[in-house]
Amino acid sequence: MRRRALFKAAGLAGVAGAVGTGLTGAPSWADPREAMFRTWVPEIFEPIPDAPEHSPAIVIGSGFGAAVTALRLAEAGIANTVLERGSRWPNDPWREIFTGDDLPDGRGFWHRTSFTGVTKVPMSFGSFGGVLDVTEYSGIDVWRAAAVGGGSVIFTGAMVAPERALFDHVFGGVVDFGELDRVYFPRVRQMLRLDTMPADIYHSAPFAHSRAWDDQVRAAGYQPLANDSIFTWDILRGELAGTSRASATAARSNLGNSNGAKFDLNQNYLRYAADTGRSRVYPGHRVDSIAQDGTGKYVVAVTKLDPTGQVLGTRTLTCDKLFLGAGSVGTSELLVRARATGALPHLNEHIGDGFGTNGDVVLARGASSLSGSGQGVPSASRIHDASDVPLTLENWYIPGIPFETGALASLGMVLDPARARFGYHPATGGVGLNWSASAQDNVVRAARAIDRKIADRAGAIAEYGALGYDANAAFTAHPLGGAVLGKATDAYGRVHGHPGLYVMDGAAIPGSTATVNPSLTITALAERNIEAILRG
Repeated sequence: MRRRALFKAAGLAGVAGAVGTGLTGAPSWADPREAMFRTWVPEIFEPIPDAPEHSPAIVIGSGFGAAVTALRLAEAGIANTVLERGSRWPNDPWREIFTGDDLPDGRGFWHRTSFTGVTKVPMSFGSFGGVLDVTEYSGIDVWRAAAVGGGSVIFTGAMVAPERALFDHVFGGVVDFGELDRVYFPRVRQMLRLDTMPADIYHSAPFAHSRAWDDQVRAAGYQPLANDSIFTWDILRGELAGTSRASATAARSNLGNSNGAKFDLNQNYLRYAADTGRSRVYPGHRVDSIAQDGTGKYVVAVTKLDPTGQVLGTRTLTCDKLFLGAGSVGTSELLVRARATGALPHLNEHIGDGFGTNGDVVLARGASSLSGSGQGVPSASRIHDASDVPLTLENWYIPGIPFETGALASLGMVLDPARARFGYHPATGGVGLNWSASAQDNVVRAARAIDRKIADRAGAIAEYGALGYDANAAFTAHPLGGAVLGKATDAYGRVHGHPGLYVMDGAAIPGSTATVNPSLTITALAERNIEAILRG
């Protein structure tokens, strides 16, 4: 009955994903289902090896930028240690490795105890080291990964290049778009086997919502553009044929795909790096601070954690070169704290600047008709609109609701100029920021106008604005900035003032990837930057 009530609430509300959530409560006890987790996913409870005390290079984080860095360093003969706070989760065609988007448990969230989504249905569970961390700041919740593979485990899978003019507007000439387009975007597409959704998948039952979304935008005068995707289509075919547990065809993905349907970084960059014998990932290693000693070596303070959050020990590691790939929040926190405390005294005044949300907003509009079930995960298409504020709307799904709801969801990304600065709080030692309500309002206003135009012209049968479900920008899944290229660093991620220190992730991007998902741009920039760094 609880599941049925949840689905009914989602349908009536026109859920646009598990968005705008409020996650509360500091972790103080283990998930009561821990014993089951040990049975379901014993791999994450295996003894965690200790990282070496000294490495030629340390890479902090294991997401897109970090994974590229680890591989290219290893290929150049530079042994490197990858530190990741989250667990290394396996894949299996039948086991439920990850929790679902519908009734999540502790495997879903990084040491949180409750979850209330837009359905207003509260869910509670014990604290556990799950894959999604929601960091709450004034005015914005930031979603970020906590797992080996970083954001590639939990993202939508869409990898789209920005338009040249918008990219140049955002980056201001610091990065040559033509070079990315000629060299690095194609390299990443090949490495990650990117491809658009095949016709047989698109026309299958779970993607009825994708076809309905495309029909609506065509009725409004737009031509949908096919998205490149990281999903492995043969695994989806296996789900449809019944040879694998349903995941990507059953609205389960935000908290991981148990069967490995996403071709995440564990299956490519990180694996290839490990295969060289010169790179190793150490899960359960949370980096608390960074510094530089009198000899020029970098000093990394680490807390070792098991999946329940139990502290297994603290250590200090050193390296000759330090590469930051912990994402906008993780990298910015380390740098802002190091500058404020004097641990890295030569960082410049731009450290902490340039945070933005990529203009994220999630939208729901009514379908034009009730045409059957379908909430497949991969995003088939998008539209771009520059009639007022440039923005992209991307076809999305409703997490955890694998049947007809009468709503069509979109992820909007608006060219938003709003930026914030990470600041240090001496009394607590914490790092935070304030996101303005006006920035949220501007993003919502621009995206809502286009989504309503589509709904009106397509004859949508329901309107969700009166219920407050039509547009939501109270969170971002695409945090960017905090150590921006050309300001906190040179044009290739070398941090000013501290030779041998590099920013290789979304922190280097000035708050926006020009109305598209950041993953392709972050990965291509990492390929570009590490190539230049290795040249010397």
